[in-house]
Amino acid sequence: MSEHQLHRVIIERSKCCGYGLCAALCPEVYKLDAGGIVYVDNELVPDELLEAAREGAAACPAEAIAVQAPA
Repeated sequence: MSEHQLHRVIIERSKCCGYGLCAALCPEVYKLDAGGIVYVDNELVPDELLEAAREGAAACPAEAIAVQAPA
């Protein structure tokens, strides 16, 4: 495995309004719980899902999701 730094998904669940656009655009990263609130199984995003993860975050009307670059 390489030393490559992965991007990190930051979710403010308290801001999530349950629109589900993130999960519709990138179901590999974003999941919805029983109440329709977003969560992730793994906050680290592999390179092959980075663009879709960014699109899902950008589509959030509540701005509850951010994709953070490696430090």
